[in-house]
Amino acid sequence: MVHLWVRAEERPDEARVGLTPEGAAALIAKGFRVTIEDSPARALPLAPYLDAGCAAAPAGSWREAPAEVFVFGLKELREEPSPLIHRHIMFGHAYKGQPAGQRLLARLRAGGGVLYDLEALVDEAGRRVAAFGYWAGYVGAALALKAWAAQVKGTICGPVRAFPGREALLEALVEELGDVLRPDALIIGALGRTGQGASDLLAAMKVRAQAWDKAETAHGGPFSEVLGHEIFLNCILAAPGCPVFVPADAPETQRRLRVIGDIACDPGAEYSPIKVYGRPTNWDAPALRVHDAPPLDVVAIDNLPALLPVESSHDFAAQLLPHLAALDAIETGVWARARAEFERHAP
Repeated sequence: MVHLWVRAEERPDEARVGLTPEGAAALIAKGFRVTIEDSPARALPLAPYLDAGCAAAPAGSWREAPAEVFVFGLKELREEPSPLIHRHIMFGHAYKGQPAGQRLLARLRAGGGVLYDLEALVDEAGRRVAAFGYWAGYVGAALALKAWAAQVKGTICGPVRAFPGREALLEALVEELGDVLRPDALIIGALGRTGQGASDLLAAMKVRAQAWDKAETAHGGPFSEVLGHEIFLNCILAAPGCPVFVPADAPETQRRLRVIGDIACDPGAEYSPIKVYGRPTNWDAPALRVHDAPPLDVVAIDNLPALLPVESSHDFAAQLLPHLAALDAIETGVWARARAEFERHAP
């Protein structure tokens, strides 16, 4: 019997979950066992999971769970020295040389555990089968506009917190922008799910956006056009060979560019296309000012969809559910490909 253990997220600002009560009921009907840890921070309440037939467990108790369970979460685990013995399903952020990711792989190697990275769940053509991309783009574009509005007022973007829903986000943004003239924007990666989310948010805010994708970036750069827009939104998934869109010397050059929304957010990767910053931003300080006059701010939050936890949880969980239902065939399909990717990075 497959036992899926849905852990409480250990990151303070994370309220998303990758399995809904309806999804849990479908897995249980198939014969799976589902345990869900209690979490007052989770956007979806515990009671419907229990009504669906899940067993409840205290937050963090996955550490004492039987070795055969699949421990399912979204964001990173709390960093500890202890070896990891379980099979973990999560976004590990461990395959691009990130220091924290390397420590995670070391813990898995030490304990004989396995990472089934959610980014590595791909179909036969290499396309991800489940992603938060749309809502990352939507929220990332919103925060880039928020950072731009703060600049207009002569300040820097202040703290943000999760919204109860999309309409609340839009209402807050309309109020913040007021009647000021809207900026112009460039989206690179506009044809993907992330780019579509960014495009939809900008359209809702009546912001004119130029949309680029592979055809416009195929020549490899340099891309001086990026500096000619007030807002640049990077929506591509960085990979080896990725061109540089914003070089390190961009802040000192003549430019209209005022805000970079690095929605893909890979500052720790050597092939990041944005070279003017080196660390993610966060909810308490969403914008990092990398140049003062004229100002240039970078918004690079690595859990953007968590600002709309209800919508993003339902969307992601619906994409992932058919594949969770295939955990009883772990040696095939998307799970076999994810295991092979883990073995390649953690031999």
